[in-house]
Amino acid sequence: MSLFDYRGDNGPLASRLRPTDLEGYVGQKHLLGEGKILRQLIERDQVSSMIFWGPPGVGKTTLARIIAGKTKADFVDFSAVTSGIKEIKEVMAQAEQSRHMGRRTVMFVDEIHRFNKAQQDAFLPFVEKGSIVLIGATTENPSFEINGALLSRCRVFVLKPLGEEDLTELLQNALKNPAGYGGQDINITADQLSAIASFANGDARTALNVLEMAVLNGEISLDGITVTNEGLEQCITKKSLLYDKKGEEHYNIISALHKSMRNSDPDAAIYWLMRMLEGGENPLYVARRLVRFASEDIGMADSQALQVAVAAYQACHFNGMPECDVNLVHAVVYLSMAPKSNSLYVACEHCKEDIRTKSAEPVPMNLRNAVTDLMKELHYGDGYVYAHDTKEKVARMQCMPDSMKDTIYYRPGQAGKEAETAEKLEQIRKWKQDVQE
Repeated sequence: MSLFDYRGDNGPLASRLRPTDLEGYVGQKHLLGEGKILRQLIERDQVSSMIFWGPPGVGKTTLARIIAGKTKADFVDFSAVTSGIKEIKEVMAQAEQSRHMGRRTVMFVDEIHRFNKAQQDAFLPFVEKGSIVLIGATTENPSFEINGALLSRCRVFVLKPLGEEDLTELLQNALKNPAGYGGQDINITADQLSAIASFANGDARTALNVLEMAVLNGEISLDGITVTNEGLEQCITKKSLLYDKKGEEHYNIISALHKSMRNSDPDAAIYWLMRMLEGGENPLYVARRLVRFASEDIGMADSQALQVAVAAYQACHFNGMPECDVNLVHAVVYLSMAPKSNSLYVACEHCKEDIRTKSAEPVPMNLRNAVTDLMKELHYGDGYVYAHDTKEKVARMQCMPDSMKDTIYYRPGQAGKEAETAEKLEQIRKWKQDVQE
């Protein structure tokens, strides 16, 4: 080993401060507070197969390490990034031998969502037999990423992002702990610690990494190391937003945007829009969703909304990011403030359901085109009335199949311009009804 190989206590701060017991663990009090079920399972060494689900840096791996230190079972640390089915089977064979000898095997799989279905299936028989107690850690929604049969045999514990108070406590501990900066004079203000905690966005690892960077770039004097505001600003210039363009957070945030616009809340809508754009989302994806929203949630209440949404989509094509962000904000605010109606959406869904579940009715004869002599002989087109030839510009004829002649799909609301449509349609329907009677 050379001098360059030896790191001693110079490993990453987050690694040096990783707690080894529940007393040193920060956050997740809803799971690990006194009397909480997960704490009891760990303290009694009665853990069963479970999944830890939460964003990065909230303590999933640390919690598994604590369980490893508490359990009397064989503990196997497994990475979904570097292991395949061959490695899984080797570990499972060893676990099966241990079971026959009366020993349990607790197996921790980090980033379990990276395993494909076949790899996850390899665990299933051993979990069922009790050869292993499986503990998986994932940043992705287990409902989407974990095999249903395997998931049904595991209890899911949701780990939450750490609050700013938790992160501040973690940072203060880093300054006092001998494994951190306990043996050094670090001058850092409470406001600076608060700024780091806010920037970390619930991620303990990020908070400790920023603190370490700030200390390394601090001013050295006889009084120790002083963290300056200028140096700290360089460490926290760009926040890493939690946003996976293909994962659950993608769907959560687009849902938040859609529902904020539906609730006529432009401020919230702008916030969720910018969260997506700053997270790297394709603006054309957002624009397509706005086009859908314009018809689904506004519709005839303000038909101009669809034009605005389509124009925003075109603007995204012309400008691209970052220039098109204000075009999307324009559309989002317009859609948020427009009168709302879901009448078109309801009509669309109602009709689709009928088409899927009812018989396909033939087109009425009066609506068919008689393009051949045979069709004329079969009475195609008989009874058709050209609407433009009537005084009312509405023909007194039935356009629905007989079995559906009283079916109504479109029921206009009273918001915005749709009130005028509702009044006009009511007059037409009443007029037709009076004629039939």
